[in-house]
This record gives sequence, C-alpha cells and structure tokens, in this order.
Amino acid sequence: MEHRRVGELRAAAGFMILMAGLGVSDSLRGIFAPVFQQHFTLNASGLSVIIMVSYLGNLVFLSLGGQMMDRFDRKKTTMAVLLLWMAALAVYVVSDHFLLLLVSVFFAMGASTLLNTTVNLLTPLIFTAAPGMLVNVFFFVQGVGTSASQNLVGRMADSYGVFRGVNLFLLGLGLLAALFLAGVKIPGSGERPEATSSAQSAKKAVSFATVTRQPGFWLLVVIFGFYFVAEHGIMNWLVAYGTGALGLTASRAALYLSGFYGGMTVGRLVFSPAVSALGAVRSICGFGGIGAVLFILGSVLGGSGLWLLSLSGLFLSIVYPTMVFMIGSVFPQHMLSTAAGAVISLGTLADIGFNLVFGRATDYFGYGISFMAVPLCMAGFYLAYLRFARRFGARSGQIIWKRG
Repeated sequence: MEHRRVGELRAAAGFMILMAGLGVSDSLRGIFAPVFQQHFTLNASGLSVIIMVSYLGNLVFLSLGGQMMDRFDRKKTTMAVLLLWMAALAVYVVSDHFLLLLVSVFFAMGASTLLNTTVNLLTPLIFTAAPGMLVNVFFFVQGVGTSASQNLVGRMADSYGVFRGVNLFLLGLGLLAALFLAGVKIPGSGERPEATSSAQSAKKAVSFATVTRQPGFWLLVVIFGFYFVAEHGIMNWLVAYGTGALGLTASRAALYLSGFYGGMTVGRLVFSPAVSALGAVRSICGFGGIGAVLFILGSVLGGSGLWLLSLSGLFLSIVYPTMVFMIGSVFPQHMLSTAAGAVISLGTLADIGFNLVFGRATDYFGYGISFMAVPLCMAGFYLAYLRFARRFGARSGQIIWKRG
C-alpha cells in the first residue's frame, strides 16, 4: 500500500510538471506570432501555415498514438512520446531555419497534444481516489503554465532569441517530468499475468473503423471540432486580431489572452467540486452555456467587450477536460485510447481547415471580419453539445464522475 502511495505521488508530481510545460508550449504559437512574421518575413497566410502544420501533427499523433496506447506497453509509449516532444524542443533551440521550424512544430505540437490526452486517460488508471478531481487539478496546472507564459513571456516576446530561451527552459521541465515518471507503474504496462490471451486478442482487434461505428462518435467529432476552432482561435489569433484590427499594442492584446486562460486556470480548480456534484452533462450545459454567451459577446463587441471574452475563460474552463474524461463513459474501456485519439484527431481536422482558410480570408477581408468566424464556432459547439446531451446525457452524466 505504501509503495502504491509513493508511486501515486511520483505520478502526480510528474504529471503536474509535464502539464505545466505543455501549457507553456501550446501557447507559444500565439505569443510569438508577430515575431515569426517579422523574423521569417511572413504574411497572414504564411503564419497560418505554421498553425496548420501544428494541427496536422495533432491529427497524426492522436490517430496513431491512441491505437499505440491501446495495443502496446502504455508506459513505454508514453515515455517515447515525451522524449520525442523534448527532441522537437531541442531543434527549436538550435535551429533558425523556417523548414526545420515547421518540422519541429509538427512533432512538438503533435506529441504535446497526445501527452495531454494521455495524462487525462491514465489518471483514473493510476490514482485510486478522486481521479475526476485530479484531472481538473492537472489541467489547472496546465492553465497556470499557459496563463503565466502569456503574461510573462508575452511581455518579453520581442525576438526569436527569446523563443529559443523559453524552449530551453521547457526542455529542462520535460527532463524533470521524465525522471519522476520513470519509476511509476502504469496499469497495462509490462507483464500482466491476469490478462488472458483472449483479452489481449480483443484488445488488438480494436480498429479505427470499429470505433467510428460506435453510437455518438460522429456527434462528438463535431462537438470537439467546433470547440477546438473556438478556443484555439483565441490562443492563436487574438493577439494578431487585437493588433491588426483593434489597434491594441501586442502587450495589451496578450493581457486579454492571459485573462482568458487565467480564468480557465482558476475555473478548473474552483469549479471541479461543482462538476463532481452536478455531473458532466449538467456542468457543461450550465458552465459551458454561460461561457459561450460571454465568449460570443466579447468577440463581437471587440475592444470594448474583450473583458467579457477574458471572463468567459472562467466558465469554459471545465469544458475540455470534462469532455475528454466523458469519452470513457461513451466507449468501452478496451478501446478508450483509440476512441479518444480518433475523436480528437478528426475534430482537429476542423482546426486544420479553419487555419488554412483563415489566413487567406484575413489577407483578403482583414482581421476584423475574418475573426467573427471564431464566435460562430463557439455557438456551433454549444448547439451540437445540447443535441448530444439530449441523446446520451443520462448515460454519460451517470458514469463519468462515479470514478472519483
């Protein structure tokens, strides 16, 4: 029992360090967008290529990585992805070539997203007490990394050298997380005497096509797709929108962005007990609905309403971790990682398509008009989720938080 407790403490420390690093890493695209434009002489279309490549990495890693987690040793696969993320950060540090930047973005962001999802899915397998609460705590720590980087790094992001320095720091965090996780036992890793050959065969039989035929799969893809475009649209384009359309300074625009993710950080910690009490469906309907309204109003009102956009992050904070955790109540356990990877990777296609079109639309229409697609996607997310809640609400709402 004591050995298990020590293992859980090591896992918690490793996950928190890793999630903090992933939070910083994921925010760098938006923070350094003006630097990339200046350093590599890019227009909005060129900048959108960087963002689109990052989401291609998400697509590939989630579609293949989810199946690898289900079929192979979970710990070895997790550590391999962590090392790959660190290798991409190392290329950031030593390279100053646009093509190598794109390659590194592909691997860094793809590995980051897979690690993020893996932490969410492994938490109920590693921790015996309150995994639902711990999921939100880990995402709270990630939010601290995101918000702190947008506030602190956003003020210093004036050169490509700063970008290299931040990634060198992240490389150190990744090494520290790897040291903590190296001694953690993950269920489904190594020898499992209790696993029968028939169970292993069933596990290997899970395919992408099998997952897509599960009830609710495609509706979840739509929900995740709309939500990704909305939230990531803020992360990637709010600073450029603020400076290009609203006449704000980069530091002022970054402050609103920091407020949005600062709200997410606080909300994941403060609202997690309420989510446990209300259940997934009612929580997302309630908190997500309030957040969606504030998000849409803040985006449409522009300069005078950006504080509403920042405030929306507080209520939207629980949406993504709760939706990912909810996948476990919709799909059987033996296909959980494959299902999560399939849903999120296909939802990522919306991100890819959006950024491909957004850059061109911005060059033609300007940021003021093009940015309005972001609040439209938030509205699409909430309407699609209400449909999901009506069809699958009883099942997901009852199962998701029993584990905690």
